[in-house]
Amino acid sequence: MDETTFNREQNRLVVASLMILALAAIAAMLIFTRSVMIPFVLAIFAAIVVSPVQDFLVLKCKCPRWLGALAALLVVFGGLFILGIPVMAAVNTAVMQISDYSENSAWLLDRLDTRMEQWGLDQLDTDVIGREFQAQLPSIATHTLGTATGLVSNVFLILIFLVFLLSGRDSHNTSKGLYAEFESTTRRYLATKLVISLVTGILVWAILAALGMQMAIVFGALAFLLNFIPSIGSVIATFLPLPIAVSQFYDPETQLYNYWMIAAVVVLPGAVQVIIGNVIEPKLIGRGMALHPVAVLLALSFWGLLWGVMGMVLAVPITATIRSVLIRFDTTRYLGDIMAGELPSG
Repeated sequence: MDETTFNREQNRLVVASLMILALAAIAAMLIFTRSVMIPFVLAIFAAIVVSPVQDFLVLKCKCPRWLGALAALLVVFGGLFILGIPVMAAVNTAVMQISDYSENSAWLLDRLDTRMEQWGLDQLDTDVIGREFQAQLPSIATHTLGTATGLVSNVFLILIFLVFLLSGRDSHNTSKGLYAEFESTTRRYLATKLVISLVTGILVWAILAALGMQMAIVFGALAFLLNFIPSIGSVIATFLPLPIAVSQFYDPETQLYNYWMIAAVVVLPGAVQVIIGNVIEPKLIGRGMALHPVAVLLALSFWGLLWGVMGMVLAVPITATIRSVLIRFDTTRYLGDIMAGELPSG
């Protein structure tokens, strides 16, 4: 090995070591500041998506900056309202159906009790199960209330950050270079992902409703939300209706399952997820998010550990942004190439 190659390998090792240390320090900071950083990052992405509205009004229509910021903010409110209607309908449907399934749970417990008796196992004490469930209801209600309160506070923080980001944006100062690339790529990814997720949710709802599936709108809304999590979200959304389908398509009189309907509940929405996720979505998004599938899974794991479910939603655009920064510098370009699945040749 000549001296030039040795120095190059040594530099790469030093850079990689420093990046690992920096990554550990940044991860600790992100965990400590997650309650503020998550709303801030979401506000940045929301501002990127709606900023063309503000730029159009300021540059083309010659409107003042505050009016453009107000219009962009109204677009955000309108989008939240439109998306919130089916979500609230799904929540209302779920609440109404819970009572039905609680009434139907008796015969499920009886059936399980009979099976355990046939297998020579101890029978279930349904009274104990009922008392335990009732004892857990206060904690479930408290947890649900806390989650709802946290969600409202996060939305409030996002809107505050968004107001300042939009009001401080100068449409006349056209962004160039790395930030312009980041803004364009992120806007295209988020807008495309939003449309694709909406189409996926509608198709899943329509298929399940056509099959006569209960809570079809709930699973359609979940398919819309989970589609923002690459790879894993679509798998979870596909199998979520399975327990309800097993319960719904069972006839207690004949003690027979309708296996064709149960299979259709999983296979047909799964086919929609596969076609949209593996055929349509890559063509629409293009090479802007050039990340290897392994890099995507590692990013999902990393950001999921840091920020939970919201970190998994933001994993791809954040990781793609990091890769765009890495390939700008000679000392870190090979790391960006590895994230895209391109191994260094020498």
